[in-house]
Amino acid sequence: MAEKQTGQSDAYELILEAIDRGDYRPGDRLVEVELAERFGVSRTPIREALQRLETQSMLTRDGRSLIVASLDHNQMAELYVVRAELEGLAARLAARHATPEEIRVLAEMVAEDRALLGDPEALSRANRRFHSQIHRASHNAFLVQQLGLVHRSMALLATTSLAVEGRGAAALAEHERIVEAIAAGDGDTATEALKAHISKAYETRLRSDARRIETS
Repeated sequence: MAEKQTGQSDAYELILEAIDRGDYRPGDRLVEVELAERFGVSRTPIREALQRLETQSMLTRDGRSLIVASLDHNQMAELYVVRAELEGLAARLAARHATPEEIRVLAEMVAEDRALLGDPEALSRANRRFHSQIHRASHNAFLVQQLGLVHRSMALLATTSLAVEGRGAAALAEHERIVEAIAAGDGDTATEALKAHISKAYETRLRSDARRIETS
């Protein structure tokens, strides 16, 4: 059954959101006619959207087919470097500008997300919501825009580091420290806590990838 469009959402946004949700994973083939049926749009905007996504390196060619791109080792390293710096800046600005309501929402997210331990996919979605809330709490539209691009590129990683045993609980403890620093208005500590959080996620992913290579 075709998914209904909401408002004037275009095919580009619909496909991008589907990749971000994990509906399409790295290596998955995107077929023009199937996408048109799913989203209830004609094939022309779908074709234009696919061309745009290919230009942005979100999709790549496999023969005549377009597939969701994946990041190699060096690209992943580069992405994490940029992410750590931008996320750290967002935490610093959130410590300076977040409203009491925004801080309460962040604290509630951490508490509620504990119920998701044991469900890596749900925890991954919750993790994205948590980080997006920090981005918004920075009250810097340009930074939010850049972080949106970074987080969309994260969708090109086939797995989540939160699937590694013990990482979910550790990540939530790190989230808690980040929120405490933001609530205290301590920009330096918030920055370091957020950057350390990203570093731990990257380290976890590297170890997981190394084990997978050893057993393949």
